[in-house]
Amino acid sequence: MDLVDLDNHPLAQKYPVRLPVWWCRTGEPGPHPDVDGATGKTVVLRFEKRFGRVERLFAKLMRAPHELRRPLLDKNSTLWELCNGQRTFSEICHLMNDTFHESVSPVVHRTHAGIKVFIGLNVMKIVDHKDQAEWYTGPGRVPQGQQLSDEVQFEADTEVRTGD
Repeated sequence: MDLVDLDNHPLAQKYPVRLPVWWCRTGEPGPHPDVDGATGKTVVLRFEKRFGRVERLFAKLMRAPHELRRPLLDKNSTLWELCNGQRTFSEICHLMNDTFHESVSPVVHRTHAGIKVFIGLNVMKIVDHKDQAEWYTGPGRVPQGQQLSDEVQFEADTEVRTGD
């Protein structure tokens, strides 16, 4: 199926790539394209919470968790898995359209919107060439500068797969 405006889209030949962030897969596989690295499982992102002096006091009193977990919905989980820095925006749009059909229509707009949200969360960026992503993009690794516990309190699949 021909995707409207994809060839003229400014990101068409650019590569969305995950930035270093701790993430994992969890749950049962759902709809996903038959490509390396795509499982259809729910993706969960983990971030260290940073508190100010007063917030730290209240957090200690309230026994607040020291991390934030952000589970992604099915389409965003698939989008996350596909954005490994090895596929162009155009290829990702075609894979999303082939997997989710009308539920992601208009696919170019919805895929771009999803990537913009990830960019806004500072967990993804767009590069011009595959070889520009020289950092680890796979699951289960605490990024430099964050202090997350190695113990995960939920079922976490951090297995590195071909295509991660």
